[in-house]
Amino acid sequence: MDTMTECHPALALRRCPFCGAEGFEWDGTKAHRCPACSRRLYTNSAAAVAALIETPDGCLLMVRRRFAPHAGTLDLPGGFVDLDETAEHAVIREVREETGLSVEGLRFWKTFANRYLYGGLVYFTTDLVYFGRVTDFSPVRAADDAAECLLLPKNKIDIAQIGLTSIKNIVQEAYLGRQGAP
Repeated sequence: MDTMTECHPALALRRCPFCGAEGFEWDGTKAHRCPACSRRLYTNSAAAVAALIETPDGCLLMVRRRFAPHAGTLDLPGGFVDLDETAEHAVIREVREETGLSVEGLRFWKTFANRYLYGGLVYFTTDLVYFGRVTDFSPVRAADDAAECLLLPKNKIDIAQIGLTSIKNIVQEAYLGRQGAP
């Protein structure tokens, strides 16, 4: 059994959060059901965002992860969408928090499915990817979840140094496998 399977929410939830009864049952696809109160708890994907931001000379803005999972690996600026927050606001907030930069001209590109292992539990995410524009890179500085900010030309990006599978796929498809922004 691999780590992702061993940490699936189906194995972690043993008591009903509604009535406290033991024997919370996983249906094998997307929900738990309580045999005592018959209520269901769905395991849904969490929304996360990632920003693809290029400098005028073609370098990609990346960050080095400060914390687990995958501390020390490369990532795109981004993170989870907070409750009652739009994905667009989350991109703007996450880029500002992690890099100090103001992003504008957001353009939604596409989504990628991801599994995010954290604290012994797998979080299923849907990563919403946006292209953004930064007009002034001078205030760039690593903060929050970012240990370092990097402006990397294509020939300096090592996909093996990217920790999260969805981010590897995003960078490969959107940046390394093309000439210029779509």
